[in-house]
Amino acid sequence: MPNKILVVDDEREIADLIEVYLHNENFTVVKCYTGEDALECINASDFDLAILDIMLPNMNGFTLCQRIRDRHTYPVIMLTAKDEETDKITGLTLGADDYITKPFRPLEMVARVKAQLRRYTKYNPAQSEDVANEVITHSGLIMNVKTHECLLNDKSLVLTPTEFAILRILLENKGNVVSAEELFHRIWQDEYYSKRNNTITVHIRHLREKLNDTVENPKYIKTIWGVGYKIEK
Repeated sequence: MPNKILVVDDEREIADLIEVYLHNENFTVVKCYTGEDALECINASDFDLAILDIMLPNMNGFTLCQRIRDRHTYPVIMLTAKDEETDKITGLTLGADDYITKPFRPLEMVARVKAQLRRYTKYNPAQSEDVANEVITHSGLIMNVKTHECLLNDKSLVLTPTEFAILRILLENKGNVVSAEELFHRIWQDEYYSKRNNTITVHIRHLREKLNDTVENPKYIKTIWGVGYKIEK
């Protein structure tokens, strides 16, 4: 069954362009032009991924992303019309998995969609049979890969799909440094990484906040400056 993708953009030409390229890759596309219409679709249908424009009438993409995260774990990609760091960080903070700046190259958009779906399939046990290490434990942290649950000192941690994937990779590589570039490529599996890309940095920061961790005295995620991140054995 083809993946079903929600596209929300009030610029119909852009929504149509996205639809054409995704249809060419055999995806099923549902288009909405307002946040309210999109919310109705989200509540009525199941999706595998959502592409949300930030600047929407009445209900912006940030609010829509929050509503999705209240109930769903599928990947969310934000579209922003300007290359502003605050928009990107805000989107990631609210649970988005990636962002694309307008104007964008359609083939790059398709590559990012495919990368997110691959990552979601790999790290979401409902979609994957790859659960060899079903339970990973470390210093009060328990990650159940099969049920996609994470506990810290017996309290549930609410992680976005990307946060879960990053933490799983670091836990599976305990004692070894994993670079931001390696994390990026293992999760998104595309070639659009650059040293200016702070996507991993933002996700690591939010992971630390949820783990009650600090950069100065880390119990879990340690920064190896100029190299990457690691969890000590």
